[in-house]
Amino acid sequence: MSVFAGAAAMLPNPKPFFELIPDPRRATPNKLHSLSDILSIALCAVLSGMDDWEAVAEFGRTKEGWLRQFLPLANGIPSHDTFGRVFSLIDPEAFEAAFFDWAAHARIGGDVLDQLALDGKTVRRPHRGSAGRALHLLHAWSCETRLLVAQRRVDTKSNEITAIPDILSLFDLRGVTISIDAIGCQKAVARQITEAGGDYVLALKGNQSALHDDVRLFMETQADRHPQGQAEAVEKDHGRIETRRIWVNDEIDWLTQKPDWPGLKTLVMVESRRELNGQVSCERRCFITSHTADPERVGRYIRHHWRVENSLHWVLDMAFNEDQSRARVGHAAENLAIIRRFALNLLRQSKGSKLGVKNKRLRAAYDDAFRALVLQLQPLEH
Repeated sequence: MSVFAGAAAMLPNPKPFFELIPDPRRATPNKLHSLSDILSIALCAVLSGMDDWEAVAEFGRTKEGWLRQFLPLANGIPSHDTFGRVFSLIDPEAFEAAFFDWAAHARIGGDVLDQLALDGKTVRRPHRGSAGRALHLLHAWSCETRLLVAQRRVDTKSNEITAIPDILSLFDLRGVTISIDAIGCQKAVARQITEAGGDYVLALKGNQSALHDDVRLFMETQADRHPQGQAEAVEKDHGRIETRRIWVNDEIDWLTQKPDWPGLKTLVMVESRRELNGQVSCERRCFITSHTADPERVGRYIRHHWRVENSLHWVLDMAFNEDQSRARVGHAAENLAIIRRFALNLLRQSKGSKLGVKNKRLRAAYDDAFRALVLQLQPLEH
């Protein structure tokens, strides 16, 4: 199912999707709480500013009367130990699949630019002595809706290369532009995207050293001839002035590597010049794309991709304290990360408030009506 077709729609209440996740616990008399109740309480709590199991359980106890309007809660509120144990046992792949099916309900209207940005994020371990590797997640981000539509865990950042084809295979890519950082600049990735009817904008760095060097030398010669660039954008924010210039060129028959890159049409270079407190820095980055040499259009794709850092990664760290998470037993860290992404999508799509995500979490903590609205909750039928 593509998330890039049809009219825009609101994400529904996630509870029906929670009910499809296999319960990892054995059926014993000690199993007092349904998995969907545990996940629903956790989502309500995380959406309301709770960041650890003790806070989640306390939220449940404090808001039990409110929760009973929407959940059976046959045996009350689980303990913080129960939340931690169950989250450590849930199969993350099943949870990710439920998230993908749920996020597929947010569709993008056909009259807007369709772009899917793939980018990775490492969740820092809070304790130096923590065992195991850091949690690294590959995200698929809808640049138009600013919603996360899929994610995959990878063992290390270098393993994004193997996860990218898997995450791309989830989508109908016809008419969609895929933007990926340099680690995704692979011939097989370009082939997969173009064969599926999509387009790509891929960053070039040292992992394709020969191609990068050839493209950079060629594009810098063009920049020397046209120093103002073929398109320019200026952003001013809190005393910072950033000027971006872009150069594109589709006269690339000279490029010996061109036949190896399916769909390759245009070479791109972007210059970012930043001025802050009298200090000036300048950086040039190169890209390849299957799009024609339209500097405004290609520049827009690149700018949208760069927004993932502030719109997703920064928000998860600053508004959800993800880098400070203490969950690390079993699959708990990965599964709690998925709950955060359910919460982030719901908060981001919520209407009627101009608050940022962090302050929306604060409002959800004390405003029962707002919380119910964000979660799209419906009272139980008695």
